[in-house]
Amino acid sequence: MSEDLQIDEPATPYHPEEMKAVWDVRLGKNMTIHATARWTPAGVVAAGVTASAVLLAVAALVRACRTPR
Repeated sequence: MSEDLQIDEPATPYHPEEMKAVWDVRLGKNMTIHATARWTPAGVVAAGVTASAVLLAVAALVRACRTPR
């Protein structure tokens, strides 16, 4: 078998509704910041569910601390 095969495609195909952003910021002569971000609708839903769970837990802790003993 030949081991010199190279595949340039990712292992899993990208989501068809994926959005990408790229930032290049130059600070002075010698410093450059390069950043990228990507998100999918499923990722936004997952972040919303996670945030809701955290806020619900915090609300329960606040309520438990406020009740008189």
